[in-house]
Amino acid sequence: MTTPTHLEGQIDCTVRGAVLQICINRPAKRNGFTPKMFQELGEAYTRLDDDPDLRVGVLCAAGDHFTAGLDLPAIAPLMQRGEKAVPMGLVDPLNLGMDGYRRRSKPMVAAVQGITYTLGIELMLAADIVVAADDCRFSQLEVQRGIMATGGATLRMAERAGTGNALLHLLTADVFDSAEALRLNFVQKVVPVAGLLGEAMRIAELIAAQAPLAVVATRLNVLKAVEHGPVVAMHDFMGVQQRLSRSDDAAEGLRSFVEKRTARFTGR
Repeated sequence: MTTPTHLEGQIDCTVRGAVLQICINRPAKRNGFTPKMFQELGEAYTRLDDDPDLRVGVLCAAGDHFTAGLDLPAIAPLMQRGEKAVPMGLVDPLNLGMDGYRRRSKPMVAAVQGITYTLGIELMLAADIVVAADDCRFSQLEVQRGIMATGGATLRMAERAGTGNALLHLLTADVFDSAEALRLNFVQKVVPVAGLLGEAMRIAELIAAQAPLAVVATRLNVLKAVEHGPVVAMHDFMGVQQRLSRSDDAAEGLRSFVEKRTARFTGR
């Protein structure tokens, strides 16, 4: 249940066990993002990373649509001044590794539905796993507004789908559906609208049940391989495995295997 929406929108956080549900809440404006919403989203992502009791995030949205993207009249002045809406020092929801911003370490599952335009695509590509409703409409339409996608689409679309497929959608500003997004590896699962949040939560809870230190290390190694190449990521194997194998959770994993029971991980 989301709270009533502030005129400029808001980001609602709900703790569900070890999962932080982060909800974009401005449905009357198709969840168009204002500076206030960007700041609150950065604060929510930072809360996820900083709270030791939280293990996984789920990004979702109130109403029928994920987000129509930027509220351009509200955001354009920041663009013209070359400023970011997320304050420096916070975790960057787009996870771009820009100077002055933290990168997220814990997993994020995105649940997208209805209109998922521009920033919506970039937020889901910045997540780790994406569940899409079968009613999604996607469009990276910045070129239609005389601007360029700068939230990661030019990087991640090509990485997931190849240069030609990325440019097909980046340069035409066309609208495509969930089946196309699945074909291009932009999303990992397509489900009926009614089951969207339930499936995202199911995946998040499965991740949260695993050893937290191992989950974070595995995620970061995959990202290092994507961004810096497999050889660079491979050089971390021995040191990371040695550190993990000395943890309380590794000892618990071994005990639970011997005792044939479910492990009870503490993140230590």
